Formats: sequence, structure tokens, C-alpha cells
Amino acid sequence: LCPDVRHFVFEAPDVEQLPFQAGQFVTFSEHVNGKKVMRPYSIASAPEGGNRFELCLNRVNEGLLSPILFDLRPGDTMDISAPMGFFTLRNPGREAVFVATGTGVAPFRSILHAHLPEQKQPMTLIFGTRYEHGLTYREEFEELQRRHPNFRFLPVLSRPDASWSGRSGHVQPHMLEVIGDRRDLDVYLCGLKLMVDDARGMLKDLGFDRKQIIFEKYD
Repeated sequence: LCPDVRHFVFEAPDVEQLPFQAGQFVTFSEHVNGKKVMRPYSIASAPEGGNRFELCLNRVNEGLLSPILFDLRPGDTMDISAPMGFFTLRNPGREAVFVATGTGVAPFRSILHAHLPEQKQPMTLIFGTRYEHGLTYREEFEELQRRHPNFRFLPVLSRPDASWSGRSGHVQPHMLEVIGDRRDLDVYLCGLKLMVDDARGMLKDLGFDRKQIIFEKYD
């Protein structure tokens, strides 16, 4: 998708259906240097039936598991857990604002593909990366925005070059702009701990109830 970020397609060969809810994750496990290493990864695809699922992962060079995943070839296998997790659309009838950085966009891709066809309430995705080439699935999100009047896609670059005419900086101020005076919506946060914790603090200061702030951290 971009430097050190790949889109993976996996198949669970022992089942005909892999049931999961959009936004959930699977845990991969592998023995590394005699020790069992486990890492959770958000599913990036919608639960459309069948036993295939997709991931969006970045390579962590000093990591224990992602380099192994990046070296996989078609037909290689790894152990995974059953899908689990609670980072799912809690109130489908309520307006939702999704805030993602980096590969934290993966569960939102799953949620959008699963719920936009049936969802009439507004949904907004604020997606922040450093550089323009890091906006994974950009054309896909732009197409969803064209097809669904209730969906807005707001890409944000923290280190834009001179040719960028869109939003810049960190995602938090753009989140506050989208929310405005509204307090009757849910906000979903996914990405690095620094962003998630900062955005949560802002929302709490605005008077949001903790049940309206759904989050998942990637570090």
C-alpha cells in the first residue's frame, strides 16, 4: 500500500465461515527463539461470509512478529485465534465520528464496508498520516464518499509537502471542528496511544460520556 505497509488476505482453511463483527481483531501466534509470541491485528475487511479476512499491517523492523508476516508467501500458514474484541459500532442509529492514524484505519475500513450500505445516520472518517503516500485506501474511501451522501472522508497530513491543499496538522483539532457543539454522537478513536489519550481527554473536557468514546490503541 505504501512503504512498510501491506494489505494481507488470509484464509482460515478449517472452517467454511469465519464469523466476526466489523471492527474485531484476530491474534496471530508464532514461536520465535523458543518463545511463543502473540500479536493482535484488526481485521480490515467486512464480514461478508466465507473464511477469508484481510489485514492492513505495518512492518516493525525491531518487532518479533511483523517481519515474519512480511516474509510470508502464498500458501504459508500461521496460527490465529478466533476473532474477538469490542471495537465495534455500538449504536448503529447514532451519528459516528471515526478518528484514525496510520494502520489504525483498518477496523474503520471493516466497519464502513459493513455498515454504510444500511446506515442512514452520518459517518465521518478523519484519517491522519504523516505523508500523502501514507493515506492507505484513499481512493476506496473517496469512492465510498461519492456513493454514500451520509459519509465524509477527511484526510489529514501532519507533514504535507507544498502540493498538498487539504487538511494538515494533527487529527485532534479536526475532530473538534467536526463535532462542534454536538454532544449526541459517538466518537471512535484508533491509532497510537499519544493520539488516543489526547483525544479522549479533549472529549471528556467537552462533556462526552465515557460510553460515547470508544477507543483502541496500537502501541
